[in-house]
Amino acid sequence: MFHNPTFTGHARAILALGLPLVGSHVAQMSLHVTDTVMLGWYGVTELASVVLGASLFFVTFILGSGFAQAVMPMVAEALGRGDETQVRRDTRMGLWLSIAFGALVYPLFWFSGTILLALRQQPEVAALAQDYLRIAGLGMVPALLIMVLKSYLSALERTQIVLWATLAAVVVNAGLNWVLIFGKLGAPELGVEGAALASVGAQLMSLAALGLYAALLPPLRRFNLFQRFWRPDWHALARVFALGWPIGLTGLAEGSIFQAAALMMGWLGTVPLAAHGIALEVTALAFMVHVGISNAATIRTGRADGAGDTEGLRDGAKVAILLSLAFGLLMVAIFLLAPGPIIALFLDRANPQFDEIVAFGSVLLAFAALFQIADAMQVIALGLLRGLRDTQVPMWLASFSYWMVGIPASYLLAFPMGLGGPGLWLGLVVGLTLAAILLMTRFWLRAPRLSLA
Repeated sequence: MFHNPTFTGHARAILALGLPLVGSHVAQMSLHVTDTVMLGWYGVTELASVVLGASLFFVTFILGSGFAQAVMPMVAEALGRGDETQVRRDTRMGLWLSIAFGALVYPLFWFSGTILLALRQQPEVAALAQDYLRIAGLGMVPALLIMVLKSYLSALERTQIVLWATLAAVVVNAGLNWVLIFGKLGAPELGVEGAALASVGAQLMSLAALGLYAALLPPLRRFNLFQRFWRPDWHALARVFALGWPIGLTGLAEGSIFQAAALMMGWLGTVPLAAHGIALEVTALAFMVHVGISNAATIRTGRADGAGDTEGLRDGAKVAILLSLAFGLLMVAIFLLAPGPIIALFLDRANPQFDEIVAFGSVLLAFAALFQIADAMQVIALGLLRGLRDTQVPMWLASFSYWMVGIPASYLLAFPMGLGGPGLWLGLVVGLTLAAILLMTRFWLRAPRLSLA
């Protein structure tokens, strides 16, 4: 797989894996963007409530998806060694852990209104967010199972089906949103509850498509993924758990800084919170490109490590970094040159608060431009380290950067120093930049010393 050591060869291999994954991640994020856009047309209070609700769902999902993400480097490394039995064992136990996690966290969504009130959110917004989460929370198990299957299929380099299944889910979600949020085609007008039902429906459809593909496609039948699915494999479960929980906590540390920023933005009012939600959706869409490249880097690194190809591993890492850097610079230019029109896409121009939200969101996108490169580099570094199955030290480095530096900086800049919403985002820049430096340093200190055993 690594017989071509040229830049072009590595770039082609990473893009062949990464582009469908980029498309899949962008499409997955589009599920939330669709909810945001349509609820932005429906009402500002409803939009603010789903910003909070979706943020809580997303942060919880990121924690649980650590087990799914652990499957990707484990399957890639097993394939590099030619051990197909281990591929099946690790993937199954990733599915088991995902089901258990989804069931355990559902009470968090059921009582989310009480939690949000304790976090000083406005009562009307908290109540609507709870209505949303009591339904959307039912989609946690399907969403996590989808992630495991995506990791499994991606490591097998079956990334095209991952893309098409996710795109189909976006179409289904948009159609159901239109019907259920606004009460079209004779359906009741359900508002935020309609958005939640649409998301769950789209997740179930996507899970069915990926599950059938993994089970029935002739080249994949030899893995017998679902045969005797009920049988425990404690050794493999322990392996997936040991690699996955640090990945989940790393994702939680990063995702929760944006959740914390949303909560603090809620202290400033509904308009700043709505603008924050829109700006965050835009930056998250751009971030999905880097996540796709990072996933491809994880697979390539895992394969190279399993095959003992240290030179190919390092060269592939450099190419992944350069590709992500190039896209990051493009997004910096877009966020600086056209922030207003981007924010306006998410709102009804007849909304009396349209101008306020666009103005505030445009400022936030300018600050988002500042952390595009840092955010790209930290997620690429995490992907490379996961390919080496190095997750615990990166977890501590990332958590320190986000929570011991980023969040305190956001609070100090926003409130004691009086910078408000822009100060919150400037603190994010500080935390993400430190994470990028520490994680990249970790990888390049390790890469030259990789064993060929």
